[in-house]
Amino acid sequence: MNINDVTDAIQLALAPVFLLTGIAGLLNVMAGRLARIIDRGRHITEGSHRAPADITPSIESELRVLDRRRHLTSSAITACTLAALLVCVVIGTLFLEVMLDVRLEWLVGLAFTAATVALITGLALFLREVHLATTSIRIVASLPRP
Repeated sequence: MNINDVTDAIQLALAPVFLLTGIAGLLNVMAGRLARIIDRGRHITEGSHRAPADITPSIESELRVLDRRRHLTSSAITACTLAALLVCVVIGTLFLEVMLDVRLEWLVGLAFTAATVALITGLALFLREVHLATTSIRIVASLPRP
């Protein structure tokens, strides 16, 4: 093992590290949305101490949408977390390749492709959740009367 080989491995690992940073930012946004969805559901069901008989069809409909959004966001978080784990496998494999002096390009390619597919899946699920949120919320603007 040559010091130049280690330097090359570090340089190769920098791009996946930046990708990992981007995925972490996405996970932060998704986790924040999930927390807000859960808080809204709790506010509707627990905050007002409603009995099951007090749940109107509009509240029931909102709870169904919130549950669907929660599921989509949770799935998006799972897919993006898997992508992050696979990027870590890419980084680890790049170093193992240098340290053990074995050819693992096939594993790097496979893990990176799988990470990309997982990230695409997570982003698609997140986009679906955002679309569902924007179509299920109606904001009625009422101007104050003079």
